[in-house]
Amino acid sequence: MSGLFSPFILKDVTLRNRIAIPPMCQYSAVDGLTNDWHRVHYASLARGGAGLVIVEATAVSPEGRITPGCLGLWNDVQAERLAQIAKEIKAAGAVPGIQIGHAGRKASANLPWEGDDHIAAGDSRGWETISPSAVAFGHHLPKVPHEMTLADIARVKADFVAATRRARDAGFEWIELHFAHGYLAQSFFSVHANQRQDAYGGNVEGRSRFLLETLEAVRSEWPENLPLTARFGVIEYDGRDEETLEEAIGLTKKFRAGGLDLLSVSIGFSTADSNIPWGAGFLAPVAERVRNEAGIPVASAWGIDSPVIASQTIEQNQLDLVMVGRAHLANPNWPYQAAKALSKEEPSWVLPAPYAHWLERYSTAE
Repeated sequence: MSGLFSPFILKDVTLRNRIAIPPMCQYSAVDGLTNDWHRVHYASLARGGAGLVIVEATAVSPEGRITPGCLGLWNDVQAERLAQIAKEIKAAGAVPGIQIGHAGRKASANLPWEGDDHIAAGDSRGWETISPSAVAFGHHLPKVPHEMTLADIARVKADFVAATRRARDAGFEWIELHFAHGYLAQSFFSVHANQRQDAYGGNVEGRSRFLLETLEAVRSEWPENLPLTARFGVIEYDGRDEETLEEAIGLTKKFRAGGLDLLSVSIGFSTADSNIPWGAGFLAPVAERVRNEAGIPVASAWGIDSPVIASQTIEQNQLDLVMVGRAHLANPNWPYQAAKALSKEEPSWVLPAPYAHWLERYSTAE
């Protein structure tokens, strides 16, 4: 059987295989609260056989939501609801993870199927956005954000710590900091978004400061025996790829020294003026370079929906975990599909017993 189905151990956590479900926003919350949709959604994904299920981007404050439909972890009621999600994921055999973050200048947006653009000024559903500099993303997100003061920076770091504490107490065993996709932390690192001249801007050391300080603050609250991870955009495909990647690898080395256990390698998405070479597993070689040069376990997503490609990235030591997202939405039992594609045996062991019983019993039936 492929190494894709070998266990993966990180700290005191053991994943039953190398298949992880990355955070995928459902935009279905009200006031940041989970509901029946989320309960059914995450339990179904966990029963499908993945080793790790990471709950969608969960905002550390109301202003940190991408849309009004995003989850939050800024109060105890939200934590109580999320605790039920963590419990159901674990009961299904997967490790419960959660991603926490702040959307920065990309916040206050309409739901994707309602425009995916900034909520119009004057609409009571919207709110003021913040970012390291008063620079708009542009295009469909034209709102100019408020440039963060030092007090704002301290407040947001405190929000990350409070959300971490709630995630810990809710029973999550894996936490991922959202340092990618043009949201707040990525904006601090990005030359496209950060034009500050103080200690949080300028050269790469200044642009890295918010991320390192946030990691340090979270590390002090998150249990040492549980994985502390981050999703980070290490490349923009904006014409300065090598420079960005070298800076990102240097920062990743500092992440590792600061207690990060694994990096989920992604794209910056800090500028709409990029030329991303979309394709099957196109980020795997980038992740492999990060893994080798920074000396840290890595995961990645984007185009890893084929069982063969997923298996190859593990067998070739490009990735330690594969993040399979949209393919799981199309088929929550994707691990079963992958096992069938990669083995001559009937892999009923991937599924819960009530499913496996019927599939195995009648696998040879006409």
